Amino acid sequence: MHNLGVLLSGRGSNFLAIADAIDAGKIPDARIAVVISNLADAPGLEAARQRGLNAVAIEARGRKRAEHDHEVVAALRSHEVELICLAGYMRLLSPGFVQAFSGRILNIHPSLLPAFPGLDAQMQAFEYGVQVTGCTVHFVDEQLDHGAIILQRSVPVLSGDDPHAVAARILEQEHVAYAEAIARVLSGKYEIVGRRYLPKK
Repeated sequence: MHNLGVLLSGRGSNFLAIADAIDAGKIPDARIAVVISNLADAPGLEAARQRGLNAVAIEARGRKRAEHDHEVVAALRSHEVELICLAGYMRLLSPGFVQAFSGRILNIHPSLLPAFPGLDAQMQAFEYGVQVTGCTVHFVDEQLDHGAIILQRSVPVLSGDDPHAVAARILEQEHVAYAEAIARVLSGKYEIVGRRYLPKK
């Protein structure tokens, strides 16, 4: 059984999609061992508790990043987490955190990377006038929205759209893509060559 750790800062819709996918057997041999937030009042923590999951708040306010991350790493290790899934975790991870779980941290980003990294990617895409955008699940490295891409899903930007419509369309695909990417990584049937994720049979 693979132990997952989920990090979130908000309502955790991607966390809930992951939990649902595990319950439906779409992510085989996996369980969410712990859900951690940098905000004690994150709605995702309460959602985790309602599902009977371990939910831990490790407040980041007023603390140095390295000190906070050290405590998060310790909590993940205490729950024997093998794979970390960032699900709306609104903090950059310190290099020490990334190195502690090298090749074992995933993130989902609401654009087709490398286009529109950083905050408000949906708005960036809308204002740029793209006709296609989407989401990307990638490994996390020391740079922002930069690690090897596991999979992407695209959505159209329609003429009558506003940024909220684009964001909602992307979010639907995020919920599908994240579960699929986690299952791929846990299968171990891949290799990373340079920056490329290559599936193996």
